[in-house]
Amino acid sequence: MDNQTLTVLITVPLIVVVLAMIWLGWRNRLRRQADVERLPAVPEQLTPATVVADGQYVATTTAGDWLDRIAVQGLGIRTNAELSIHAEGVLFDRSGAAPVFIPRSALADSRESSGMAGKFVEKDGLLVISWKLGGRELDTGFRSRHAADKQLLLEALQELISAAPQADADSGK
Repeated sequence: MDNQTLTVLITVPLIVVVLAMIWLGWRNRLRRQADVERLPAVPEQLTPATVVADGQYVATTTAGDWLDRIAVQGLGIRTNAELSIHAEGVLFDRSGAAPVFIPRSALADSRESSGMAGKFVEKDGLLVISWKLGGRELDTGFRSRHAADKQLLLEALQELISAAPQADADSGK
């Protein structure tokens, strides 16, 4: 048996074992997160967006733990997306995955960060939105395609979060 055949006979099973371990880890993560509530439905009628930006939906993680990616409901899938901010909340229209809608009342905070869940960029290169889904506090990351969009998004989010308690009081929630 030559060296090339021996290398293939060792490498292929090793790759299969690594892929099986990755699959088992993801399956176990899904099982551990089975209690995560269903995502809110996207309202049929949204007011016109105050800000819209193209970019990349990075992931949703447990708040404060940028390594604990939420795998259920496709929240852990990194994909291109359009982020739009409406009076009703925030919409991530994701390519190849279901949209993620965060109602205004669930928003807690927004900030800049340099990374989360396997995506690291320059200082303050990510927009991170903190929000609640049922009893869970979550962080969702977004990287805008154009750097100038990030500041517009951040300002619009802060305005939306600041207005949320007053708007909820006015509507009787």
